[in-house]
Amino acid sequence: MFSRKLLMGAAVMAGLGSLALHQHGVGEAKAQAAGDVMVPWFEADPYWPKPLPNNWILAMTIGVATDAKDNVWVFHRPQTLEQKESYATRKEADCCTAAPDVLQFDPSGKLLRHWGRDQHRGKSYPWPSSNHGISIGPDGGVWLGGNGAYQPLPPPGSAQQFAPRPPGAEPITAYAGPGGGKYHDSFIVKFSPEGKYLAKIGSPNASKGSLDTENVRGVAQIRFMGNEIFLADGYGNKRVSVWDATTLKFKRMWGAYGKTPDDTPIPHYDVNSPQFGNPMHCAQPSNDGLIYACDRTNNRIQVFKLDGTYLRQHAIKPNTRGDGAPWEIAFSRDPQQKFMYISDGANTVIHVYDRATMKELYRFGGGGRQPGQFYAVHSIVTNSKGDIFTTETYRGQRVQKFTYKGMIKLSELIKKGTVGASRINP
Repeated sequence: MFSRKLLMGAAVMAGLGSLALHQHGVGEAKAQAAGDVMVPWFEADPYWPKPLPNNWILAMTIGVATDAKDNVWVFHRPQTLEQKESYATRKEADCCTAAPDVLQFDPSGKLLRHWGRDQHRGKSYPWPSSNHGISIGPDGGVWLGGNGAYQPLPPPGSAQQFAPRPPGAEPITAYAGPGGGKYHDSFIVKFSPEGKYLAKIGSPNASKGSLDTENVRGVAQIRFMGNEIFLADGYGNKRVSVWDATTLKFKRMWGAYGKTPDDTPIPHYDVNSPQFGNPMHCAQPSNDGLIYACDRTNNRIQVFKLDGTYLRQHAIKPNTRGDGAPWEIAFSRDPQQKFMYISDGANTVIHVYDRATMKELYRFGGGGRQPGQFYAVHSIVTNSKGDIFTTETYRGQRVQKFTYKGMIKLSELIKKGTVGASRINP
């Protein structure tokens, strides 16, 4: 996630109207009248997942994935709990302590397994200093990303974590910007489902910038298509990078519009920017061989062929400031992937689009703490049944399930106004 120093505060809760997105949209999208098309609809499950054991709680929750059995994998940042949220770690009170970094739930929400940095601390292979993004590969391997520029911190919740920092100590920030210089999370790492280390791409503090073919730099998202790994290599770098899933060797890269990536600093919030901003936050493959890239603070999605050929772009709430609008993308599970779901952390909604036309059909959520509402909605995936799972970062600190309820006329859904506590077109 962006540092608050870089973005000058939390995301703006921009006013929302129904959107008709242009393929090369540059200004505010015009209002779209609700038609009687059939659309998917969802209802939040307030009892998913089941309560965690051991007084465990989630901190900033920044990754979610589903596997071949519809188990749900959650990745969070234990070190981001506040001091008063981790009393039990220091034996100061009964509650609470951070859950392990990686949690696997069965479809009903029962915790199946868990593991994290504690059992890997001090080993010869690295762990991210700032967890970010989880994906399950075709072979069942669990891939983890990271966006921490800083070096590993003391154990989460420990007295050392909250001890006063020495005068003049360098501030700890999750984001250090593009280009050269030291950046700890210059790698992604692969584990077995049981938490055994298997492999990595890159090495800590080794990135040389967006043209580096041996290391990454602040990977936001990891995805697979065929025998290739597609990375949103976009917190420190400004690119999509592609790696061989067997050899783990570099294959190709591209920046905005399919150009060679450029680490020159650029302003945010420019839908015509010649390069990706930071973070370039998703690189989502579709069944028909496209890559949808979330250029988050430039408020746009760019679409490419698998080889990096640029096709088109779509503006997403282009007046959004703060953390930007398009964070991650998931698709409906029909073979054509007719519907696209975009998590929008600044505007606190999930946008539902017709993927072929890139017209927004409706949105749901809205800001709040109730089930079905959001604070900094971050990652989004679907399972084989079409259910949606989301995570919330910053002080959101949770994962939510939205059960697929079937198809409904758009006019009827809008008339409902709410589904559970989730508002329609808030």
